Amino acid sequence: MSKLGVGIIGCGNISAAYLRLAPLFGDIEIRGVADLDASAVRARAAEFSVKPYDVDGLLAANDIDIIVNLTIPAAHFSVTKSVLEAGKHAYSEKPLVLTLDEGEALRTLAASKNLRVGSAPDTFLGGAHQQARAVLDSGAVGDIVAGTCHVMSHGMEHWHPNPDFFFQPGAGPMLDIGPYYVTNLLQLIGPAKRVAALTSAASPTRTITSEPRNGEVIPVETPTNIHALVEFANGATITISTSWDVWAHRHAPMELYGTEGSLFVPDPNFFGGPLEQAGRDGEIKPVEPWAHPFGVVNQDKGQANYRTAGLADMAQAIRQGRPHRCSLDLAVHSVDVMTSILKSGETGSFVELSTTCARPEALNPEAAQNLLS
Repeated sequence: MSKLGVGIIGCGNISAAYLRLAPLFGDIEIRGVADLDASAVRARAAEFSVKPYDVDGLLAANDIDIIVNLTIPAAHFSVTKSVLEAGKHAYSEKPLVLTLDEGEALRTLAASKNLRVGSAPDTFLGGAHQQARAVLDSGAVGDIVAGTCHVMSHGMEHWHPNPDFFFQPGAGPMLDIGPYYVTNLLQLIGPAKRVAALTSAASPTRTITSEPRNGEVIPVETPTNIHALVEFANGATITISTSWDVWAHRHAPMELYGTEGSLFVPDPNFFGGPLEQAGRDGEIKPVEPWAHPFGVVNQDKGQANYRTAGLADMAQAIRQGRPHRCSLDLAVHSVDVMTSILKSGETGSFVELSTTCARPEALNPEAAQNLLS
């Protein structure tokens, strides 16, 4: 069976990962790239032997079934909307959109055209996080009642060549890094119910120390220090701290506390990592890694990286007529959680969520293997 043709709009840093890793998967083939910057298009097309397009040309291409939106967050809605209007399935980098109104508009448009919309992150499909899901689903730590998540550093301006957008509305640590944590929580314990938060920014500006713009000062126009409390539909209460105002800390990425024990989940920004568990005796022990394809180390620094797994699952789901795991409902609910956290920081009040979602189907080792070439 022929593969579904994939095009990419947006030839920035992240496009290289999609182009490099897509050949791992059996149902997709990246055939073209586009960007407003023609030189970036030519460079990526030459590097990965795909066809260069302008944006309109890619939208009209007959051999493209799915278009991946890798533009900056502020453009996600308009670009994904144009993909759907062109009659093609859409898959977006995170966050899918920046407001609930935008998410609902995409939902309505996709339904009217019988098209799929998917969204990163897909790291929750990684071997470690799916094993955490299996542990929870087995009842080994009981019902989750509480937990903590921390993702804290001192920002992107010391390494990214153009870090401006990280500090603009639509980004910041909650909307840029938060999707990995929020989405993993949603797949592990289910939908959220309401949120509260305190937000701030340590400085109104940042000084770039990376090349080629070393020394340039850029404005900070969104909170860079967010501490939130999320109540889930099952009653669990989880604290989430996302900050780019921290030089060092000793917090674990994710800890979940159940009625029968605790689960220590690795960084949701990555597909793999060590999983640990404790029972009622309080002794924390490593969980022996299971044989999951998306937990196998495949790049430098001992990391497992299977980006495009969510895209491949969506392509296979289109063929099989089943729901895809990185779904529109999951992405919109994640946006609801994160934007409501920011709203709570502005208003000082709890915010009730207006959306929900089902937990995506678990991706066991066999199902993951079936996605690969």
